[in-house]
Amino acid sequence: MDLAANERIDELRRDGTKIIQSPDVFAFSLDAVLLADFARVRRQDQVVDLAAGNGAVGLFVAGRVPGVHVTMVELQPQLAAMARRSVALNHFDDRVRVVEGDLAKTWDHVAKDSVDVVMCNPPYFKVQPGSVQNPNTALALARHELTTDFATVARITAGLLKTGGKAFFVHRPDRLVELLSTLADADLAPKRIRFVHPKAGKEANMVLIEAIRTGRPDGVRIMPPFVVYGEDGQYTPEMAAIFND
Repeated sequence: MDLAANERIDELRRDGTKIIQSPDVFAFSLDAVLLADFARVRRQDQVVDLAAGNGAVGLFVAGRVPGVHVTMVELQPQLAAMARRSVALNHFDDRVRVVEGDLAKTWDHVAKDSVDVVMCNPPYFKVQPGSVQNPNTALALARHELTTDFATVARITAGLLKTGGKAFFVHRPDRLVELLSTLADADLAPKRIRFVHPKAGKEANMVLIEAIRTGRPDGVRIMPPFVVYGEDGQYTPEMAAIFND
């Protein structure tokens, strides 16, 4: 596999699933790993990964769930190209594809009402007057709602899913009220919520959400907190198990 300048190949899992990365444009972080682990995906499921970046979430799921079919949707050409090469590197070509384009047009590539699972690690930050954005365009697009927003993500997700299909998101806890309201407006009923804490006793810095299309509005479950690091600065056993499973 030929690598461009400043690219590298990292292992996502102990089973040898690999990903091509570059610090110049994007490198996956723990939110992608936690989202892929949180998602409940079965063999033969049709899965869509929106705002896929360089493909970490979709590759992680494809490596963990044999037989799953994944469509990754990514706006930025360089990241989409990196994801395609990672798919080939892992020999997932027969069940993982990459669509380059705006996620708002996903219905042009994936039929509505046809998907079992949608996953999305969307841009976290609203664009407001005076807000400071990363000078790196690739990172700014990944982190700020410059080309999409959560309402668009929810609308496209709901349209893709079969009735009863599941959606999984990772986002920031300070936007939780807005996120839950937006999901409800899109006919996505939140069902599981889990807060992620960097260490025990620290405030949550991420939230994982599972929602069901056309689900009952009640029955939301708040799961036990997920703690990433122990007091010794090493991964907790639960975090380490995600990479070693």
